[in-house]
Amino acid sequence: MSLEPNQPLGNLFVIGDRVLIKPKNLPDKTKTGLLLPPGYKEKEVVQTGYVVKTGPGYPIPMVSEEGSEPWKQEGDKVRYIPLQAQEGDLAIFMQKDAIEIFYNDEKYFIVPQNSILLLERDPFL
Repeated sequence: MSLEPNQPLGNLFVIGDRVLIKPKNLPDKTKTGLLLPPGYKEKEVVQTGYVVKTGPGYPIPMVSEEGSEPWKQEGDKVRYIPLQAQEGDLAIFMQKDAIEIFYNDEKYFIVPQNSILLLERDPFL
């Protein structure tokens, strides 16, 4: 999937429990010096990348207050349970559940939070 070029990421809004991840550049060689064939990294079951943006979280239903009149509409304020993933986290996620997109000629993944296996966070951020 390719999106409009030359748009800043500030124009993107991640929906629900999804996370936008920029994949980490992996080396083209193994530790022993063997060259990996093209496309090898894309076939990995588990991928690694940095969280760029997160959605608002899981929507939760509004609890009506006692004595309120159910026919009155007081506004549709949606509340969310926030995600664990935060911008800047290093995420290890399942490749099979990720959706690959290209934006500004860069590769990103849209990943549901339940496909993220592990997060590494800098404690000083």
